[in-house]
Amino acid sequence: MAEHIHFVTGKLAEHSLRDVLERLGEEVPFRWSLQVLPISVAALMSPEWIAARIDPPTSSDRVVIPGYCHGDLHCIEDKISVPVERGPRDLRRLAAHFGSSLGEDSYGDYDIEIIAEINHAPRLSLAEILAKANALRSDGADVIDVGCDPGTSWSGVADCVAALRSEGHRVSIDSLNPDEIGPAVAAGAELVLSVNSANRNAAADWGCKVVVIPDSPENNESLLETVTFLQQHDVGFRVDPILCPIGAGFAASLGRYLEVRKAFPECEIMMGVGNLTELTDADSAAINVLLLGFCQELGIRSILTTQVISWAASCVKELNLARRLVKYSIDQGIPPKHIEPLLVLLRDGSFAEGELDLKQLASAIKDNNYRLFAQNGELHLVGRDTHIHDADPFSVFGELLDSKPANVDAAHAFYLGFELSKALTALTLGKQYEQDTALDWGLLTREEQHHRLPRKSRSVNTDDDCDLA
Repeated sequence: MAEHIHFVTGKLAEHSLRDVLERLGEEVPFRWSLQVLPISVAALMSPEWIAARIDPPTSSDRVVIPGYCHGDLHCIEDKISVPVERGPRDLRRLAAHFGSSLGEDSYGDYDIEIIAEINHAPRLSLAEILAKANALRSDGADVIDVGCDPGTSWSGVADCVAALRSEGHRVSIDSLNPDEIGPAVAAGAELVLSVNSANRNAAADWGCKVVVIPDSPENNESLLETVTFLQQHDVGFRVDPILCPIGAGFAASLGRYLEVRKAFPECEIMMGVGNLTELTDADSAAINVLLLGFCQELGIRSILTTQVISWAASCVKELNLARRLVKYSIDQGIPPKHIEPLLVLLRDGSFAEGELDLKQLASAIKDNNYRLFAQNGELHLVGRDTHIHDADPFSVFGELLDSKPANVDAAHAFYLGFELSKALTALTLGKQYEQDTALDWGLLTREEQHHRLPRKSRSVNTDDDCDLA
């Protein structure tokens, strides 16, 4: 009979773990059971705490607990007489933990090209342009677009393109001016943004693909005329009907992309998503996902983005993740949910209100370390015979000082203030707070070092039987 493995987790990870196990169980020959213990964050479990609550089926051959659970596991094994091991810290590595390649090739593919524009390139030094280009490529850009200034002719465009090409970049030129486009293409630019009736006569001489745009966004007839001209002159092209901002014909512009796809079922199409992300008072990640979902379904395989306004400063990173998410979603025929946590920035992808009995915890703690929690709309400071809670961090800290604690020096006070600030942010946004761990800001998360002060500086009891944090 196949091995029976009993898994232990907290409420927050239940959905994701169950989904992985259901798929993994079809490939790896084992039976499984799952026990969800009464705690939100699995990392807060200690072996002693698990031992007091674990109840595996009698048929269990081994137990797997969360990878973040620190401490000696013998107390669990002594209770249940079954081998216990830690799983991987990252749930996505669980399949590999059991020797399976499940999921390794099922997520991460994409077929949408990201063209990232360096705006106002003529105003920058060559060193600045190269630095920006390297950063954009590192974030996921496939093509670096050299953005020229309208109404001028940049004499340094060829040097710029040549320098970018020497660094291994693919390059496009963003200009309507043939006097800029010609030298840029001769220096190695592979794509011209953009061509309409004003400059299409020169396009046959460039020897590269171009992006066709209408003379004005609502003038689809002019776009079709330029397409016909380019076809007659054997110029490769992709079409961009122009995405309009909200308030300037946004819905109608989406309709024009549908019309172009219907009129040209096989042609390449590009969308400039920056027209929405740069011109909307909203964080760009969700907008980018929505637009790329539209592109993926319609067969739009290249997008142009900018990163000028502050709320769109991470667009390339967002689009790099979004193109993978939408392709996986559409290929699998499932909603893009519980797949890419790095695109959920403001709030956490999963959140469960804490149900840890903090009063019971306070009575069980034997050391003088303070544990901080954010649950049920309040901040909680828990220590030996101490449970202070309030929605205001100043009230929590003030009440702690009123108790005249012997172990709160300046360094410890700074530490507690820092953690209370994080906890208040978590309460405000509905994020999961875990002491000594960075808040989860998705792709923008800045990892923190473990800042817990050494216990010897606090003159505390070293008995740590109930240190859940």
